[in-house]
Amino acid sequence: MTSAGPGRPRSQQPSRPGATARDEILDAAAELFTTQGFANTSTRSIADAVGIRQSSLYHHFKTKDDILEDLLEGTVLSGLTFARAVAALPLTEGPDAGRLHAVALYDGTQLCSARWNLGVLYHLPEARSARFARFLANRQELRNLYGDLGAALSLAGPAVELGANPGDLAFRLVESLINLRADGMATPSSPLQAADAGLILCGLGRELPAIREQSAALIKSFA
Repeated sequence: MTSAGPGRPRSQQPSRPGATARDEILDAAAELFTTQGFANTSTRSIADAVGIRQSSLYHHFKTKDDILEDLLEGTVLSGLTFARAVAALPLTEGPDAGRLHAVALYDGTQLCSARWNLGVLYHLPEARSARFARFLANRQELRNLYGDLGAALSLAGPAVELGANPGDLAFRLVESLINLRADGMATPSSPLQAADAGLILCGLGRELPAIREQSAALIKSFA
């Protein structure tokens, strides 16, 4: 038997990715929530998947909602941090269309490359309650940043003619990757295709090669 820390014995060797027992708990919960459903997953089954006692899990998380909160916030924070940084750049350092494309591409890549498709948890009734106000506020801030970047563009395209904000359109296209992944249809190129589509619908198809270059440079600068 190995030890997960003082008073937290393991029944087996760690078998999940993560530097700490907390990380392993989150990984196990992510798998179970996305494959069995949140309501059908107990804290005991999470503990069993990690190889620790249920009482040991409570050392890290008091409730199942606490685990869900960490997982939900983890789907947004990286993209939000990047979007804040891009939005804060002086205009001379990043063309507006390149900025929106970069935020969409970065965000979509995070959603598609995560070990588990945690975006499906957005549809949980529980995830929309006041209990998860911090996650909801962060997600709304990210959506607002998309909108700000889109509103700064002077465009003419099908989406604009319909009155759609280019940034909000990009946000919705990126989040559509969650369902694409759930259907087993996401590919490594899906995030780029989603980012491209938003700008094509706004009439920037001809400028796309240059926009992609600007976008790639922005992402690289924050890597």
